[in-house]
Amino acid sequence: MSQVKGEDKRARKAKETRGRMLEAARELFVQRGYGATSLQEIADRAGVAVQTIYFTFGNKRVLLKELVDVSIAGDHEPIATMDRPWFQEALAAETADAQLRLHVHGTRGILERVAPIIEMLRAATLADPGIAELWDQDVDPRSTVHTAVARALVTKPGIRDGVTAEYAADLLFGLLSPELYLLFVRDRGWSPDQWEHWSHETLSWRLGAR
Repeated sequence: MSQVKGEDKRARKAKETRGRMLEAARELFVQRGYGATSLQEIADRAGVAVQTIYFTFGNKRVLLKELVDVSIAGDHEPIATMDRPWFQEALAAETADAQLRLHVHGTRGILERVAPIIEMLRAATLADPGIAELWDQDVDPRSTVHTAVARALVTKPGIRDGVTAEYAADLLFGLLSPELYLLFVRDRGWSPDQWEHWSHETLSWRLGAR
């Protein structure tokens, strides 16, 4: 039993250390940019030896990828967005409006975590094309998620007659984009609550969801 407790304690400590390194990377990448930040600086900020970062992630590209993946997920669990409880709850909603409301709320959570690093990620990818190769270039995860939502949405009571899954997916993809979120919340000073309310109201109006 003591051995199990010891292993659990080590696992918790390793998880906490990994979290500190990722948070330090987030702060420095956003403040200084990906290219201008060294792994030694991240290690110093996280309070670990630089060898710990190499041992945990291998290199700076992989560290960046995990930072992005964790920001999308909201935790370290290897669970895809479409398998997350909040997403499944939205798909199971009985009406179009109920599904839309839950989906907008869940997307807001992702955007609050991801939007601040989007511009940094784009700049990093331009400076280091190898970063893009860390993700599947043949699949757009946002498009896949919103298309799945749209296909379920158009089958629900309350959707306007004639609304197609393709049209609904386009609206979701555009209105729930990181770019539009940043435009309103960062540039125009909206609160995330305001953005969520506006997004739901606008999508409901365009899709006739009720």
